[in-house]
Formats: sequence, structure tokens, C-alpha cells
Amino acid sequence: MKLLCGLKYSFLVLYLVFGSDAWGQSKSEENVPSSDNDQLQVNWIYGAYIPKDSPLLSLNNQQRVKLYLRQTFTSPGIYVKTGLFSIGDQINDSPPEWDGASGYAQRMGSRYGQFAIQNTIAATGNMLLRYEPRYDRCRCTGFWPRTGHAVLRNFVTYDHSESSMRPQFASYGAALAAGAISSTWKPHSSAWAEGYRSVFTQVGFGVLSNWLGEFAPDILRVVRKSKNGSQQTKPENELSPKQAFP
Repeated sequence: MKLLCGLKYSFLVLYLVFGSDAWGQSKSEENVPSSDNDQLQVNWIYGAYIPKDSPLLSLNNQQRVKLYLRQTFTSPGIYVKTGLFSIGDQINDSPPEWDGASGYAQRMGSRYGQFAIQNTIAATGNMLLRYEPRYDRCRCTGFWPRTGHAVLRNFVTYDHSESSMRPQFASYGAALAAGAISSTWKPHSSAWAEGYRSVFTQVGFGVLSNWLGEFAPDILRVVRKSKNGSQQTKPENELSPKQAFP
């Protein structure tokens, strides 16, 4: 019941903010040409991203709502994330009051509720601040510069200009708030402890997902080339490490 109440109020806040004309935007921003296919891509492993060859355009409110719905409900990523984290909770017996198969179901519901609330608060905060909610693949070259870019983007993002960097206030504020809210339905939990645990999770998981988002095309290219190479006898068709990670 407490979980449902938390979700209800989070979605109510999102509806009021996104649906209110008071938080509207100028016509010039609304009419910015943008292809949703390029600008609203959500991968089931590493989340929302902007391809390297696509322009970095600021999202309007309608696009932000579409992105939020994809990240929270319609793409498999949040369910995979929920399942993996729930397995970890089950192994660690956290919280210990939730036993057996029914305990795992409770952990699944708890994790999904927490992630959905976090997405809701983050989407609302980024909209109000007009911050960029997606990961932009680095236009740089080289393994370490691209890795540094992936790590940095977990802590800073673009504002509406898509050129000036700002701290990820919405992302980490949402993690803190969602963790604290989850303590209302977890037995014998501290709001501050759950909040800070959620923030630390955001640090680690955010860096990992950004790194995968950065190098996924290269990893897939290596796998495909290796597969093709195993069916051919010409070694020159295989990618060298330097070619794989330019």
C-alpha cells in the first residue's frame, strides 16, 4: 500500500509539471526540428543515449514525456535492472523480513517502485532545470578519453544550450529521494541510510551504464568481425584493438 502511494504521488507530480502551461516553453524551442528516432533512443542495457553521428538537440516537453515513458514502462531495460538488483537483494537477504519466493516478489516490487519513482523525480527535475537527460557518446577518439567522457557524464550534463555543463542535480537528487521514499515500505529501514545507499548505487551503476553505452557499438563490431573471421581464412578481416577502439 505504501509502495502504491509513493508511485501515485510521484506520477501526480510528473503530470502536474509536464501538463502545466505554466512550465511551458517558447515556440522557438517547440519547433526545433528533431527526429524522435535519433533523439529518443533507449537501449535495454544502458538506457537513453544520443548516437555519435546524431546532432545534440535540446528536447521539448513532449519528447521528454516520451523518453520518460520508454525508460520507465515500455522498454525492457528497467525490468532487467529490477530483476538483477532483486536477485542481489535476495542473495544478500535484504531486507531479512522478506522470506522465500514471496520475499523475492516483494523485492521485485520494491526495486521497480524505487526505480520508477527515481525516474519520475529525475525526469521532472531535468525538465524544470532544462537539463539534458540522455548520455551523449563522445565525439573524441581513443579508449581513455572516451572512458573519461563516460565517467564524467555520470556527474555532469548539458543545460538547455547543449554546450554548457552543469552538475547532475536531478539525477542524484532523484536517487536520494527515491531511496528515502523506499524506506517507507521496507521494514526497519532508515530514510537517510536508504537514500545514501541509492546515491552510491547511482554512482556505480551510472558509470557502468555510460561506459557500456560508449563502447557497445565497438564491442558488437568486434564480436561480429570475430564471428565472420571464424568462417573465413583471411586474418586481415579481423579488427585490431586499435581499430576496435579508435
